[in-house]
Amino acid sequence: MDRKKNTTSPYPAEFRERAVQMVIDPLDSYASLTGAVRDIAGKLGCSPDSLRVLYKQARRDSGKEAGPTSAEKARIRELERGNRELWQANEILKKASACFARAELDRPFRK
Repeated sequence: MDRKKNTTSPYPAEFRERAVQMVIDPLDSYASLTGAVRDIAGKLGCSPDSLRVLYKQARRDSGKEAGPTSAEKARIRELERGNRELWQANEILKKASACFARAELDRPFRK
C-alpha cells in the first residue's frame, strides 16, 4: 500500500520558531540536547521527535549544520513534481503514438 507522507507541518510557523527558540535559549542548563527536547516538548504538548526535527532544520536553515535548507527542500519538491508531470505527459504521448501507429497499420493500402 502506497501511503503519502504528510508534507505540511501541523504546527504554525510562529509556534515552530518559538519552540526552537525555547530549545536554544536554555540548552546550556541541560545535560544534553535530548534532555532539553524531551522537557520542552512535554511543556509544549508536542512530541520530542517533532521538536528535535524542527531544531535540526532550524540549524540547517541558519547554516550551522550541514544538509538541505527549507528553501532547497521546497525547490527539490517542486522539481520532482515537474518531473512527475513530464513523465505522465510522456506516457500519454507514447500511448497515443502507439494507437495512431496501430490505426495506420489497420488502414487499407491505397494505390
